[in-house]
Amino acid sequence: MTYFVTGATGFIGRHLLEKLLLRKGRIYCLVRKESTAKFEALRERLGADKDRLIAVSGDLGKARLGLTPTSLKNLGGKITHFFHLAALYDLAADEASQVKANIDGTRHAVQLAEVLKAGCFHHTSSIAAAGLYPGVFREDMFDEAEGLDNVYFRTKHDSEGIVRSECKRPFRIYRPGIVIGNSQTGEMDKIDGPYYFFQLIKKMRQVLPPWMPTVGLEGGRLNLVPVDWVAASMDHIAHIPKLDSQCFHLTDPAPYRIGEVLNIFADAGHAPKMSMRIDARMFAFVPSAIRQALSSLPPVRRMLNVFLRDFGIPAEIMRFINYPTRFDTRETDRALRGSKIKLPKLQTYAWRLWDYWERHLDPALFVDHSLSGKVRRKVVVITGGSSGIGKAVAIKVAAAGAKVVICARGEEELAAAKMEIEGAGGTCHTYKVDLAELASCDAFVSQVTADHGSVDILINNAGRSIRRAIASSYDRFHDFERTMQLNYFGSLRLILGFLPKMTERHRGHIINISSIGVLTNAPRFSAYVSSKAALDAFSRCAQAEFSDLGINFTTINMPLVKTPMIAPTKMYDSVPTLSPEEAADLVVEAIIERPVRVATRTGIFAQLFYSVSPRAYEIVMNTAFRLFPDSSAAKGIKGIRQEMQQGPSSEQVAFAALMRGVHW
Repeated sequence: MTYFVTGATGFIGRHLLEKLLLRKGRIYCLVRKESTAKFEALRERLGADKDRLIAVSGDLGKARLGLTPTSLKNLGGKITHFFHLAALYDLAADEASQVKANIDGTRHAVQLAEVLKAGCFHHTSSIAAAGLYPGVFREDMFDEAEGLDNVYFRTKHDSEGIVRSECKRPFRIYRPGIVIGNSQTGEMDKIDGPYYFFQLIKKMRQVLPPWMPTVGLEGGRLNLVPVDWVAASMDHIAHIPKLDSQCFHLTDPAPYRIGEVLNIFADAGHAPKMSMRIDARMFAFVPSAIRQALSSLPPVRRMLNVFLRDFGIPAEIMRFINYPTRFDTRETDRALRGSKIKLPKLQTYAWRLWDYWERHLDPALFVDHSLSGKVRRKVVVITGGSSGIGKAVAIKVAAAGAKVVICARGEEELAAAKMEIEGAGGTCHTYKVDLAELASCDAFVSQVTADHGSVDILINNAGRSIRRAIASSYDRFHDFERTMQLNYFGSLRLILGFLPKMTERHRGHIINISSIGVLTNAPRFSAYVSSKAALDAFSRCAQAEFSDLGINFTTINMPLVKTPMIAPTKMYDSVPTLSPEEAADLVVEAIIERPVRVATRTGIFAQLFYSVSPRAYEIVMNTAFRLFPDSSAAKGIKGIRQEMQQGPSSEQVAFAALMRGVHW
């Protein structure tokens, strides 16, 4: 037999070629001049001889697919099967492009099949040809299609109509469902269908433990079919005699609802599943006029657009959440009977699709995640940069090409940090500043602005921590004043000082190093946590005011870090802590990704626990409060520290290990 294939280098086309190559005969493939190299690579990949897999130069947009007279003469009367797979499948593509590829391309393919006197014309349509038909769409139905206002749906319907009305050769029509990756290898060539939600699933995996129940939508039914099954079915049906003029639904007769599909992929990606799924049809009771009015409000549109943009979900896809159409497959079932071609269950190969996506298609793979791409030649101000987390961040940022500005109270420490940073090839400028003094903050802002112009990134890292129970603080009101003065007012003064220039430039990033204690409500740290909570609250309010001006605020709820700040509490020598370098990695993540918040799973879980059951959470915290007593210094006991005389108990070590990174 002799075959002619359009769209041979496409996703379905490549898999179909694998099947056709198992049969005898030559295969001619329509190839644009621009795709010659791609075709040659495909031929090499398939291991096909040049005399079996042959490129024919042409173009979908031209009459008779642009074949030359010589090609027409050589192929005339020789083509047994003409497979037309070429089409433009992109819900976001403009109408002119889709009409040219899908409608004009099909008409030109039909013309060519007639000129070549092809034995049978095999047209690859789509379930989109049914539009949004409410109910079961049979294989013998066509004119009954409804809801064809979407350009892709309409062009696929109209192109199938051309075959039905204009094709004079014997023809067969195939309507695949949403074609997903290869069930054996996971291979996929683009993000489509359920893949649009993979970023959301990945994000859930990052912030929640896999056993955490979540709430989601149920939605309509997604008809998903693996590409290898589609290609095998087309190949088999095409070679069965006496099936001309029929249409075959290459679909799942029992498709899953959207919520079920997302749970299957959540399980494959080790993310939490939606234990409660709300049927999206419930929102139908809201009058359409009200729904349209709400969706047209600028804040609603902007919020939805941000959500969809962040997770790479096209707005057009949301129209099909309640997809209403089911597809009858009796003719396909009859044709495949006895062929051993079985549609595999999604659960059996979902892990392969997820794995392939995560390795090859995840948009995060194609984003510049290098620190240098974010900070090179930019001014980065780091408070408390002479030691601990601040110095570790300064070293990393300077090595990435930033112009680093660090400030602290000690001149010797600043000089040592500058020498270390510049010794590694970085650029560093130091300023002696007491951030607890507002006048010193103002002078620092003025001097940095005069020396370096605007600031691109401000990292409020300097802070003061006090570990003391409230009962031991009745006569120590200055504890609360000192922490608030440095942790909140000092940081706030710098933010307000650098924000005007950032606003003028519509560019800036403010990173506030907060504490996991804000999420866990850590006992004995009321002074420290309340000052950090104030800065957290300010950042949330500020983000709402500046988000449309290109300025980002990020709060890092930092877990316990082994720095000079915690050195006085000797018990921390025996509990899990981050190193300054590990903490700096969290800051680097914030610089690169610009999230609203960076927090550990322990912190997020504690916040959720408190929101769901505050009384139960109080019991846990009170247990910890009694388990970890005040230090001798906190109690005002002078001399040898009690905690130095005896090490932490096994219960304390076990509890600290369980709640890794939390201040006790």
